Amino acid sequence: MHYYSNKYRGRRNSFVGFGAGGGRQQKTFDPTAFINSLNTKVDSLPAAGPDEAFVPTLSFSDLPISERLKANIARKGYHQPTPIQDQAIPQILAGRDVVGLANTGTGKTAAFLIPLVNKVANDPAQRVLIITPTRELAVQIRDELADFSAGMNLDSVLVIGGVSSGPQAMRLRRSPQFVIGTPGRLADLARSRALRFSQFNNIVLDEVDRMLDIGFIREIKNIIDSLPHPRHSLFFSATLTPSVTGVMQGFLTNPVMISVARRETVANVAQQVVPVAGRPKVEVLHDLLIKEGFSKVLVFGQTKFGMEKLAVDLERRGFRVAAIHGNKNQNQRQRALNDFKNNQVQVLLATDIASRGLDIDDVTHVINYDLPASQEDYIHRIGRTGRANKSGTAITFV
Repeated sequence: MHYYSNKYRGRRNSFVGFGAGGGRQQKTFDPTAFINSLNTKVDSLPAAGPDEAFVPTLSFSDLPISERLKANIARKGYHQPTPIQDQAIPQILAGRDVVGLANTGTGKTAAFLIPLVNKVANDPAQRVLIITPTRELAVQIRDELADFSAGMNLDSVLVIGGVSSGPQAMRLRRSPQFVIGTPGRLADLARSRALRFSQFNNIVLDEVDRMLDIGFIREIKNIIDSLPHPRHSLFFSATLTPSVTGVMQGFLTNPVMISVARRETVANVAQQVVPVAGRPKVEVLHDLLIKEGFSKVLVFGQTKFGMEKLAVDLERRGFRVAAIHGNKNQNQRQRALNDFKNNQVQVLLATDIASRGLDIDDVTHVINYDLPASQEDYIHRIGRTGRANKSGTAITFV
């Protein structure tokens, strides 16, 4: 089952689609109807069974990569490639352009980092630009890169907003082999001539559909227009919408298409709809958070103001809570994520900035405090739990 992203307009919790006659029509996302459409029971949904076991065609130890890189992979505890890694790594090692259609949590970061680290280790003159939609995902990729390249004398710089651009510009003068950044800050540094896209001969666009959804299409097209030829181009997206296809066609040369997108509902997530029935939502949330098993809870809301207000309210009630949203600076957002990952807070409140790309272990519950705007947003939110073959629960307030 695939749901292709649209441009969302109008009031909250609605999205624009196309009717049978080709005209635009306004649709309201109804989580109860959506879950019912999966032929499941709404009041208490059991977790689905696991997908058919995947048997990889290769092992990390057999890859034609450096022994140091193999050791770093083993040190991270990676033993068996995921489907996207199994199919993409050989193609990238062979120098092919790749389109990877894969959901978050499928291991796609390692799928492009492993062959690129090996490529740069063999030829330090290679330069790699990795573009991603959010600061948090850029930080996550930078951290993964540090693990894979440990002891290999490779330099990288993180180029994101929310912090001063001055230190980033100074780091760029060292011509690091890897630059990982978000489109807005990359564009700013290019305008100030601290960064030249023409110097990068390896380019990764990650979570392209998300970048377009949050309005970076102009920056992405400008960056693509500034890239050199020839180049090695890698392109990853969870969905293939017309706008994504348009970017893809101007970016790649004779690409290999790899699709390992999973079914849209997460296999190990039990989904529940909780009617609020006129009660204040914070009271319903309170009653859930004091229950046994709600030990690591990610709560999604629509607005920055609403999530900040909820954080204050929950703190007054004695809960350990942190919040991430657009009004937080980058250091505050990263500190909140680290505290949640390290179990120093029980509850992380977030707007949809956190719904994609973040790999947080052992989230027990995702709670949709406010309704998501679309089926796609719903799917990406609940995908923060039930990861790595562990079970989780997604609860939606209505």
